[in-house]
Amino acid sequence: MYARRLRFTQEPRTVVRFPGTGKRESLSHSDRTHLPDPVIPGHTYQDVTVAYHLATRLAEEPEAGRSGDDDADE
Repeated sequence: MYARRLRFTQEPRTVVRFPGTGKRESLSHSDRTHLPDPVIPGHTYQDVTVAYHLATRLAEEPEAGRSGDDDADE
C-alpha cells in the first residue's frame, strides 16, 4: 500500500481471524516506510508505504469428517 498523505483520527485497532476448524500456526510482519508503530492520531504522514506479510498453516490434521466448511454436508 502506498499513500502520498495519510492521517489517523484515532489509533487503529486490527484483528486477524481465520474461519474454520483446526489449530493454526501463523506469522505476520509489516514493513513500514515513514509510518511509526504506533501512529500518532492527528499527525499527517507523507509518502507512506506498508507491505503486510501473513503466513498460516494447519498445525494438525482436521478431525475426521470436519472440513471447516459448514455447508459440506449439503
